[in-house]
Amino acid sequence: MTERDTLRDRGRALEEEYFRRRDQELIERLRAKAEAERTQQALGESTGLTDPEILKQLQELGFTPDTIALLPIMPILQVAWAEGGITPRERDLIEKFATARGIEPGSPADAQLMDWLANRPDDRVFEGAGRLIRAMLDAGSPVVQDLSAEQLVEYCEKVASASGGILGLGRISLDERTLLTSIASDLEARRR
Repeated sequence: MTERDTLRDRGRALEEEYFRRRDQELIERLRAKAEAERTQQALGESTGLTDPEILKQLQELGFTPDTIALLPIMPILQVAWAEGGITPRERDLIEKFATARGIEPGSPADAQLMDWLANRPDDRVFEGAGRLIRAMLDAGSPVVQDLSAEQLVEYCEKVASASGGILGLGRISLDERTLLTSIASDLEARRR
């Protein structure tokens, strides 16, 4: 075997490896796309929503069929995080609300909630969640079917007042008040 044959064989091997890798990348992208479509379909089924753009936004914010029940909790979490951290009283109220909304201990939704109680979600998650809650309220989604915008705002107010004032009663900070006004405006804007 000559040096030229060796180089040619090596070139073919490298070329075959390159195309094998490219094929594998393409297969993985197709699998990921198919999985995203399955997740979007499952989100549609669990939320009752059919708008692909709204379903895509839910996915982009990290919601899955297993965690979609957390969506109505997002404004409450946002209020709790308004002053930089969540107090034990706020945490207790949020956990009670989650339990009342059907979040089971040890479930994927519970694990996500525990993470959000320990680590503040990104602002884009809070902002996007507000838009999506409005869309669900407007569509009569089963995720928010038993909840009104007014009830959600009331619970946000309850969490905001949980750690203020004397013995944790009666005081809502300016940051929380501003946020509550914004949340109420956003949630009730489309309901009119």
